[in-house]
Amino acid sequence: MQLFSTFEHTIHIELAVATLEKKGIPQENIFVVPLDNLKEERKIFDTLERSDGTSLIDIGAALSTAFAVIGASIGFELAWGPIYWGLIGAAVGFMVGFAIRLFTELVLKKRRRVLKGFHSELIMIVDCKENEGELIENILFRHFAMGVAKVKGDSKQGDGSSAST
Repeated sequence: MQLFSTFEHTIHIELAVATLEKKGIPQENIFVVPLDNLKEERKIFDTLERSDGTSLIDIGAALSTAFAVIGASIGFELAWGPIYWGLIGAAVGFMVGFAIRLFTELVLKKRRRVLKGFHSELIMIVDCKENEGELIENILFRHFAMGVAKVKGDSKQGDGSSAST
């Protein structure tokens, strides 16, 4: 049987390995692999397939409403009337709000634009006997594994290989 688990890169993975070795799992049957994280520059504009959860039009919508009300109010005094000046105010407010939000995302939050949530940085693979699976799973979860999966198969203790069924 093989157990696959994911961890963040903390001291807890070292503690998990030490605990597994104390419980009789040979070091040859414990395999830890670091993952490569996304290194490309984050995109500002969302696509249909990918969204980062930030909106660029929220401030634009609020300012559009405010500028439309102000434009319509002042429009009663101006030549084109309240409807045209309300529409002009809405367009100007949206563009100002969009520009403010774009500036904050590109300049002010450039360093903080990373993937949100938990990210697996390490995968641990433990090759063990089937009767040890529950004990190893509990040990991994006690040491803050983000997830554990079991694969049952013919286990050949000692050479670290297994065939999954």
